[in-house]
Amino acid sequence: MSITATQLKENLSYYIDLSRTEDVWVTRNGKVVTKLTNPFHNSIDTARSLFGSVPSDVTLEESQKERLSKI
Repeated sequence: MSITATQLKENLSYYIDLSRTEDVWVTRNGKVVTKLTNPFHNSIDTARSLFGSVPSDVTLEESQKERLSKI
C-alpha cells in the first residue's frame, strides 16, 4: 500500500497496525521516502519461500552459474 506523509500523520496507529500484515510505502511530493514493515514477517516469509526453491541435487557451483547467467 502507498500513502502520503500527511495520511501517515493523520492515522499513524492505523498504518502501524496495517504494517503488521503488509508493507506501507510512504511518499512525500510523489517520491517514496520510507517504508513501514514488520521486521519479523519479512524474514520469516523470505526464509520459507527459499525452502524447496532449489533442487537438492544441484551443487553450489551449478546454482551460481545459473544465477550469473541471468544477469
